[in-house]
Amino acid sequence: MLRFWAMGREGEVAAELVAGFEREHPGVRVRVEQLPWSAAHEKILTAVAGDATPDIAQMGNTWLAEMDALHALEPLEGLVDVQQRLPAADHFEGIWQTNQVGGRLVGVPWYVDTRLLFYRADLLRDAGHPQAPRSWVEWQAAMQALHAGAVPHPMILPLDEFQPLLALALQQPEPLLRDGGRRGNFDTPGFRRALDFYVEMYRRGWAPSAGEGEFGNVAQEFGRGRFAFYITGPWYIGEFRRRLPAAMQERWNTAPLPGPDGPGMSVAGGSSLVVFRRSKLKPEAARLIEYLCRHDVQQRFYGLTGNLPPRRSVWTQPPLATDDKARAFRDQLERVRPSPAVPEWERIVQEMQLVAERIVRGRMPVPQALQALNARTDAMLEKRRWLLDRGSS
Repeated sequence: MLRFWAMGREGEVAAELVAGFEREHPGVRVRVEQLPWSAAHEKILTAVAGDATPDIAQMGNTWLAEMDALHALEPLEGLVDVQQRLPAADHFEGIWQTNQVGGRLVGVPWYVDTRLLFYRADLLRDAGHPQAPRSWVEWQAAMQALHAGAVPHPMILPLDEFQPLLALALQQPEPLLRDGGRRGNFDTPGFRRALDFYVEMYRRGWAPSAGEGEFGNVAQEFGRGRFAFYITGPWYIGEFRRRLPAAMQERWNTAPLPGPDGPGMSVAGGSSLVVFRRSKLKPEAARLIEYLCRHDVQQRFYGLTGNLPPRRSVWTQPPLATDDKARAFRDQLERVRPSPAVPEWERIVQEMQLVAERIVRGRMPVPQALQALNARTDAMLEKRRWLLDRGSS
């Protein structure tokens, strides 16, 4: 009996999908155990510590480095038929890279996620901008025109969301960590440029300084024209289609995230499938991964959940190939960049957002904030430095 841990809505859908796998592999049975996202990380860590891991699990791709550092994951090159069944060339490069830790493939993308621009096309046209912005300069000009007209705060930019600032930072040439992931690298010209652009949206009044919970019903406010831009993920396609009236559906669209000088990079998110090192059914677990990532199963998975598929070939077929709102995500997924593959990254990026909020609220000047962010990051990475330096000595 294969034990498969899956999270949230994906856990519900997985039970439907594995029925097909069991029909094709009559000698293998799968027990899907659904975990809430809020408790999944802690439960996996507890299972690793207690040698009680399942055979296969869904895992946020930002957790892979941490689990690999705990020696919890089985490298997949020898188990999964990557060359024939899951070719790397059919996957978006930035997403595939998130599954490689230390040069080894420790996960296979199950679905992908990134952030881009949702916008009110009608409000932009009325402000003299018939197309979505493609660069920071165009974006600033559009926000200024909207701000001077009918949209006092053209941008919704919740201060408790780190993804927009992270996306802007990933558009810069310098890495966010230096010395092989040993130290913070937040005092570079590139990160300062991204931070300045981010903070300016608040200082000019283009974005109100509030958290996501303070905006009320986002879809309702978007429909009312209270804001015209929102950086968010693919789940809002379905949200806006469900909550906005039919007459509004032609008034909004999606676009790749603007970059400093043209279409820019964004975050490489999503969930992957992993095999745990202590599994006694590794070949069967690998076959389940290959099945769940198969072209036809990926199409069904998208139909059931709306989660975006990681394989380019799935995007060439309906319904994605003909979905005008999803098209921008296909473009953006060709320009995504993985976050640093260190176990401490989730703590670091939360600290980055806390520091940015202090700057926006005028509680800390930028030079002091960047110095503090580097110092706190270095403190979080102290154990990593010790282990890496000890291993190289």
